[in-house]
Amino acid sequence: MTDEEYMKQALKEAQRAYDEGEVPVGAVIVMNERIIARGYNQVEKLTDSTAHAEIIALTAAFNFLGSKYLPDATLYVTVQPCLMCSGALYWSKISRIVYGAEDEKNGYKRVAQHVSPFHPKTVVIGGVLQSECAQLMKDFFKERR
Repeated sequence: MTDEEYMKQALKEAQRAYDEGEVPVGAVIVMNERIIARGYNQVEKLTDSTAHAEIIALTAAFNFLGSKYLPDATLYVTVQPCLMCSGALYWSKISRIVYGAEDEKNGYKRVAQHVSPFHPKTVVIGGVLQSECAQLMKDFFKERR
């Protein structure tokens, strides 16, 4: 499958968050062309400000593999990771991060403008299905205003 096809799977997770009244961010973790973990924002549901899609997906992947590192995995996430999630991704030593929409307000680039917060070997690719990922966020916040 391509990056776009995996991002579509992350979008399904984001839609799940949207349907539950959560900020619609979804994530999947892929290893050897297989989705090994999924996550979507559950901050309200779990009353936990750290229950971001990336964190939930990372925890599921660690549990699935029985390992605290993911050097051969790729994270697909619909929105650019925040600084908290970037720190968790750093420690996971994940190989690739592919995100959809930019997050100018809360994304890692807002704070870490000149230095990558990720592991030095991590490859970061942004803008995959950007318009679809951004539209879901716009629709969510438009509905609430």
